[in-house]
Amino acid sequence: MRGEQYQSWGRFPRARHRVCRLWWRHEAREIGRLEGPLLAYGRGRSYGDVCLNDGGTVLDTRGLDRLACFDAGSGRLRCEAGVTLEELLRIFVPRGWFLPVVPGTKFVTLGGAIANDIHGKNHHRAGTFGCHVVQLELVRSSGERIVCTPERNAELFRATIGGLGLTGLITWAEIQLKPIPSRAIAVETIRFANLDEFFEISAQSDREFEYTVAWVDCAARGSSLGRGLFMRGNHADAGQRAPRQSRAIPIVFDFPQLVLNRWSMKLFNALYYRKQWPERKSTVVDFDSFFFPLDRLLDWNRIYGRRGLLQYQCVVPHGHDGRAVLRQLLETISAAGLFSFLAVLKVFGNLSSPGLMSFPRPGVTLALDFPAGPGVMALLARLDRVVAAAGGAVYPAKDARMAAADFQHFYPQWERLDALRDPKFSSSFWRRVTAPI
Repeated sequence: MRGEQYQSWGRFPRARHRVCRLWWRHEAREIGRLEGPLLAYGRGRSYGDVCLNDGGTVLDTRGLDRLACFDAGSGRLRCEAGVTLEELLRIFVPRGWFLPVVPGTKFVTLGGAIANDIHGKNHHRAGTFGCHVVQLELVRSSGERIVCTPERNAELFRATIGGLGLTGLITWAEIQLKPIPSRAIAVETIRFANLDEFFEISAQSDREFEYTVAWVDCAARGSSLGRGLFMRGNHADAGQRAPRQSRAIPIVFDFPQLVLNRWSMKLFNALYYRKQWPERKSTVVDFDSFFFPLDRLLDWNRIYGRRGLLQYQCVVPHGHDGRAVLRQLLETISAAGLFSFLAVLKVFGNLSSPGLMSFPRPGVTLALDFPAGPGVMALLARLDRVVAAAGGAVYPAKDARMAAADFQHFYPQWERLDALRDPKFSSSFWRRVTAPI
């Protein structure tokens, strides 16, 4: 069966695949008979081509969505890799448990969360998702089933966390949930005037709040460069309630390309910055509203038009004067006139991931999105130069155009992953970034 609909969330680049849908774990032992190369595909929420396998076969894991066992005393959960974080939250939040780490969307699979070693607003406290994986099962194309833990098959365990789905098919995993007093989040939103204020607020907030993140106005210049809104929150006390998020709104058509232009995005940034009149505002909201505001717009990627969007996320170490580097990145974006209205800024903590290829590291991370179109590729290449000079890295899960030389500079450990990779597994991303320089 051909799968033209199996695309990434950015809808760029396009790919064509053969598709094999898996419904039962025992079927995974036969994947070696399929025409290769192979790659697992969950919900396609990676932005670039890390989830694409153009010309190859994708293993659709959505049928592997069963829960195996849960220890209500310890919070240990074992389930299949195709279950989504949304499904887990719907089941366990009413029972007083929460996922240890969540990204900006709940519509990702457990297998995808592990393969991309996702991070969230609590990285400074909890690290990456991989820090909370107890064990997992890999099925290799040879038919071998391998249970991996930090102690057993440890090297393969490390390579699989953040390993971009290349070490084989993850069929199930056991993770550690955390207890919560309520489903509500007590949130404080603070308007800040520039980058210096961001770092001051972030340093204080990371000591007192479990979740911290900031939206940044990429169109601002001069003394207002880096201005934005800082959101920080903790799980609310038992008994505190908040209105549930309203029903999701579907985006049913592709927006015309002209809707997102430099003027409309500049106006959006200015209005969004001023949407909150008091400089500080405290509220209690449902966790859905705090963690997944964009999930309220189903298929929101269609807002970017038929050509799709390009996401860009980088991390810059503190040791290279992160403020100066961030200032350079924002000045470069502003000068290019290609603004992002979903620019996110956060300081990563010092907790190391067990993953061999994990993206988060101590420093500050900036995530942006741009409609695919003229000038974007050149701008992102310029940003790569700044990040590389600072000793930083670009996130593979959001990349669709990184040069092989840059990837190999950002991730010198890539050759070790290639040695541990299942020989029949590959992706459009991997073939692009490991091409001879």
